[in-house]
Amino acid sequence: MLEVLTERLNGVFSKLGRRGRLGEADVDAALREVRMALLEADVNFRVARDFVAAVRERAVGREVIESITPAQQVIKILNDHLVELLGSETSRIATAPRPPTIVLLVGLQGSGKTTTAAKLALSFKRDGGRPLLVAADTQRPAAIEQLKTLGKQIDVPVHVGDTKHSPIQISTRGRELGIDNAHSHVVVDTAGRIQLDEPLMDEIGQISRAIDPTETLFVADATTGQEAVNAAKEFHAQSPLNGLILTKMDGDARGGAALSIRSVTGVPIKFIATGEQIEPLEVFHPDRIASRILGMGDVVTLVERAEETIDQERALELEEKIRKASFGLDDFLEQLNQVKKMGPLSQVFGMLPGMSSMTKNTDVQAALDGDGLRHFEAIILSMTPNERRNPDQITGSRRRRIAAGSGRSVQDVNQLLNQFKQARKMMQMMSSGKMPTGLRNMMGL
Repeated sequence: MLEVLTERLNGVFSKLGRRGRLGEADVDAALREVRMALLEADVNFRVARDFVAAVRERAVGREVIESITPAQQVIKILNDHLVELLGSETSRIATAPRPPTIVLLVGLQGSGKTTTAAKLALSFKRDGGRPLLVAADTQRPAAIEQLKTLGKQIDVPVHVGDTKHSPIQISTRGRELGIDNAHSHVVVDTAGRIQLDEPLMDEIGQISRAIDPTETLFVADATTGQEAVNAAKEFHAQSPLNGLILTKMDGDARGGAALSIRSVTGVPIKFIATGEQIEPLEVFHPDRIASRILGMGDVVTLVERAEETIDQERALELEEKIRKASFGLDDFLEQLNQVKKMGPLSQVFGMLPGMSSMTKNTDVQAALDGDGLRHFEAIILSMTPNERRNPDQITGSRRRRIAAGSGRSVQDVNQLLNQFKQARKMMQMMSSGKMPTGLRNMMGL
């Protein structure tokens, strides 16, 4: 996500940092590169032009020219304007005065509405709600079956109407069931078209008038770039929207839709979705996304994921083991599996400041998300319980036996043991207070 832009901007920052004091010509040269980076990332050209103009107005002022660290000041200004461009504040789903809160999902065919409906319902469920899914996409029978399957997967009920019922009737009945059965949210999945047309808009208008949704959210495929932006703009002009959900964000290395859509439509991005797996949608935080774009990571989101997935009681037990130097390879493997629950490891490491560029390396990605961890597990499970508890006692002959048992090389076994020792040393430093509290908390220690 947004890799192209991040890479180009980091190159600009590196050049600025080598110049020391900055003159107006230096700022202009850097901003020309920023503008090119935005355009290459498929950002709307008017948005790119206005963004650079706004940054320049501040960057050539006294605040930068007279600063002791002018390059850092320019980066701060870029960050401030990126946050503003992305929407300044996190926009949440509105809650109906009386439940249920009704969310109407609209968009073009192929944008991922049905999968997004399930992800949104799961998000509500994780927050303690009782959502209901409504399959109102009668244009595509497979969409109804898909939503039923996803509903079973996340244990959320799905209302499916009779084949004779229209989308308006199905949606209306879904609303009634939401009220009668005390559901907190009703998520209505509607039909899409290849392009916006009169029948589509007429149908959406009728559904909207029938169910009076609390929120109407446009689901846009981020990989289509400016097409997604234009479609959202047209739809909003014909049928007002409350928010946007950008899907397939991990499939778009450029990120132009994310940077343009808020400015062009005037509608806030509320969620982003990545991957095909059914997991809760990621709330769109403008400041965090800006931080990722500028290569500064996203530690806040990482901490939140850690709090959701890491067993705090077990983490305290492991900390006690580290303090007593009894942290073994079984514990190491358990920690790796805990972190894996937070998402692909390359994505998790990419949220750490300064690590995003490293995870772009295909070899590193393969080691983090591919066979690397499976090989680690095979090696550890080929050891005796005593060897896993006391890895320092593993001699050369034992390493050869473990390598043969796991189907790996002795070099792989040595690599694992060396990495374990480094990890144990770092964890001991963290648990003893020699690392910042925030970082210790992030690691669950």
